[in-house]
Amino acid sequence: MTKDVIALTERMPDIWSLVAGLFAGGPDLDVRSAGEGAVIQMCDEAGRPLVSVEAPLLVRVAGEAARLLGPEAGGTGVPVWWTEARAATGVERAELLAASFARRLARLCGGSVWPSAAAADAEAAQPGAGAASAAPAAAQPAVDVLTERTAVVLQDRPVVAMTAWLSDAVRAAATSDRAVQIVTPATSRLSLPTRLSLTGPPSRWVVRDDEGGGYYDGLSGALLRWHDGGFTPVEAEPERTPVARAFREGAEDTGERQLALSFRTVQPADERLVLGGPLEAAWTAVTGGPPEGWSTAEPVNLPWSCEALTALARDRAPESTWVVAVGRADRPAIATLRVERTARGVEQDVTLAFGYGPGEKPPLDVLPDLAATLVTEHRLQSLLVQLRAARRDLSLPARFEPPAVPVGFALGADEAQDVGLTFARRTPLPARPVPLGPAARPGFYYPLGDGSSPSSWALFEQLMRHLRQPG
Repeated sequence: MTKDVIALTERMPDIWSLVAGLFAGGPDLDVRSAGEGAVIQMCDEAGRPLVSVEAPLLVRVAGEAARLLGPEAGGTGVPVWWTEARAATGVERAELLAASFARRLARLCGGSVWPSAAAADAEAAQPGAGAASAAPAAAQPAVDVLTERTAVVLQDRPVVAMTAWLSDAVRAAATSDRAVQIVTPATSRLSLPTRLSLTGPPSRWVVRDDEGGGYYDGLSGALLRWHDGGFTPVEAEPERTPVARAFREGAEDTGERQLALSFRTVQPADERLVLGGPLEAAWTAVTGGPPEGWSTAEPVNLPWSCEALTALARDRAPESTWVVAVGRADRPAIATLRVERTARGVEQDVTLAFGYGPGEKPPLDVLPDLAATLVTEHRLQSLLVQLRAARRDLSLPARFEPPAVPVGFALGADEAQDVGLTFARRTPLPARPVPLGPAARPGFYYPLGDGSSPSSWALFEQLMRHLRQPG
């Protein structure tokens, strides 16, 4: 049984519904709030948490349940109330209680339970004696093992998303100078926001290798072992780490592609500034319309609104704001946006990906015009566009995928001035750069290919060396 059970209900679970669901586990349990009231915990007689329940979330973005929970949730409509229950680690009774809670909530508020097997397993949840876990590590229900070096999170879901719980665990680990290591079965995949949160070793995606035994890194394939309070690579020879066979297998090209854009804009801090405009401009240029929804975590629950995003960022200032946006269910697209107030102004860092099937062609012809819009209307600093052979649904499997290939690079007007217009215009690349914006103070778009040849990386590196020369 999974540790995480989700009730997807038609009606809002009020506090009495939540309490009724929690007491489905029996009268010998204690119910209390935690995490500034955002989490309710079911505890045993000794006060040790068995099940933690996140506050219900109203999801109004179509397709989110299917995107994150798989075909089993494909019939879930919107709006829907999403209530997660997470069982304590290694306690069978806790998993049964989580299932029982979700089933009771679905009955009271109308809806279903994910995974569906949990609804049947819930019948076995009976009060009585049983082992209990210690308090959640670092008071974070998502953290299952905490050492001096590492916060370990166990997940068994089709897509490991950047949920509110996981986001809190990542922040808490960073504050305590710990790595985050997410442990999953080989069948799980990562969402783009979760992938971006793993900033490099010792933070890792740790995959259980049922076929070969042991564990491997889901991003690199390196065999791993538990050592000194964390998962570390197995070194068969000096400076050489063996790669799991399960990671290398099944890497055939299915014809699916991902178009990825990474860019930053820097705009003057002004009370009239509306945030999210650069992201919306890029999204519209590629798909013909704006994002479908946004949120501070997954599942994405709010309809897209630059005004609402701006209000949130102002409320959080001077702290940074991080959000995720998604597209329509029929046009896979996902992005992360970080807004920060710096000495230069208001910076918006965007990572954006679009998915295409075998019969779909990424619209590379819109890139120069998109770069021009970002330069002239949003004060682009830089833009990198890449194409890769990868899943249309934009999730990341625990196996090898070919690296992305650069398609184009854009330089903002201020950055071109810093480089020097002569250097910015005259590059060693075979294709001439496309000037963007006013002739007196242009930015530039540099075509690097159509994404079919890895040799484009050599052109990109050559361009970077050229632009770093003094103008």
